[in-house]
Amino acid sequence: VQLQASGGGLVQAGGSVRLSCAASGFADGRYAIAWFRQAPGKEREGVACISTSDGSTFTAYSLADRFTVSRANVRNTVYLQMRNLKPEDTAVYYCAADLPTWPRSGCRSGTETLWGHGTQVTVSS
Repeated sequence: VQLQASGGGLVQAGGSVRLSCAASGFADGRYAIAWFRQAPGKEREGVACISTSDGSTFTAYSLADRFTVSRANVRNTVYLQMRNLKPEDTAVYYCAADLPTWPRSGCRSGTETLWGHGTQVTVSS
């Protein structure tokens, strides 16, 4: 199984970025994909997740007005659309996989969470 995040880069404050997470080796509809981020010197935090089983989602309350998680018509790709970016959004963004019920538990990572490599998002002021 593999998770590949992409789409990061440098963006000005107020701009938008869409990250992609391509999952391979997973049984269709049997997992959820989440986005986490980790800024320098800070703990990793959950951003959002979506179930490939029923499309249910969860987004961190503080980010819900700017960040949207969705899935492509091809189920093994999940997006994170980020709008009105702020310098404090600068972080490495990771996608991860877990049970399809993950959104119900607020996408908290656990021992069974599978992690992909991150993609850097840098927001300049």
